[in-house]
Amino acid sequence: LARMQFLQILSRKPRKLEMLFQIPFCQKQFPYTCLTTSACVYSKKKKANSYEQVDQEKYKNLVYSVTSYKTSAQTPETIFEEDNLLYGPPDKHRCPVKAETKTPKNCVPLVNPNKRILPPNSDSNLPRKIMLQKTKMPSVTRILQQTLSPQQVFYLERWKQKMIAELGKDGFEEYTKNLFLQGEFFHSTLESIFLSEEMATKEKSEDSVISGYLQSVEHVLEDISEVKALESGVHHETLQYLGVVDCVAKYRGQLCVIDWKTSEKPKPFLKNTYDNPIQVAAYIGAINHDANYDFQVSCGLIVVAYKNGSPAHPHFMDPDLCSQYWNKWLLRLEEYMDRN
Repeated sequence: LARMQFLQILSRKPRKLEMLFQIPFCQKQFPYTCLTTSACVYSKKKKANSYEQVDQEKYKNLVYSVTSYKTSAQTPETIFEEDNLLYGPPDKHRCPVKAETKTPKNCVPLVNPNKRILPPNSDSNLPRKIMLQKTKMPSVTRILQQTLSPQQVFYLERWKQKMIAELGKDGFEEYTKNLFLQGEFFHSTLESIFLSEEMATKEKSEDSVISGYLQSVEHVLEDISEVKALESGVHHETLQYLGVVDCVAKYRGQLCVIDWKTSEKPKPFLKNTYDNPIQVAAYIGAINHDANYDFQVSCGLIVVAYKNGSPAHPHFMDPDLCSQYWNKWLLRLEEYMDRN
């Protein structure tokens, strides 16, 4: 510290510093100019303080606001006033409330509590195949088609326009017609298989276009037993709608409504099947409230078969999942009834 003070004093008087070190440095043959140059550096006049040039009057209000803020205390009321001024009333900035799940007005249960379950009839093991009677009741397919969401309508229309652009209008009509015929033929072939007509069916479909679909569902057919209904009409006596169920049978020991679907693209997840789970739930509810069937169903199965023969994707729907889709079906049914 003493050395620093000594150097500071000397730097203020460059003449004395020069005289003090002149003789020793000359004896050692150090250039004199080095000392005088360094001394001149220290002898430069200090720069003016930039803060002294600030117009204090001009920034008086700013200084006062900053200094007074340290001594003043904000209250909750002043904070709310500032927020209200900057952001508006608090009710405009509340977190959005999650939309409540809609519940059907007519909560008809999926399983019929009043239905009598008769003991199995050993006289005939043939699956039921009930023809639909002519009636004004709407079908499940019609109800679902007329209650599609705007998003579903948009994607369907976009797919249609894309196919028309690729195939032409006549080509698209031919394409959809062939898809329908293939699906119809696939269903009839499966019906023949379940009715123990395997040999005739294999010979018939050996060179047909559905051979790939049959190969696709081979591993699923091994888990199906006790077929109770095939291509059979069902109607809900309370809700007044009808449809045709593909199959009712046991899948791995669980009695299910089985819906066979064909696809050219893989559908590995249930969500890829769009409204098919709602359709299955609608058929389950119809069977459980149809007097023509002496049994009830609580599970569903959607099997997606592929034309190229790759293994089909079976999507099993347990009772809880069926109940969820049943509620969705009731909402779609109410929407249809309101429109019509």
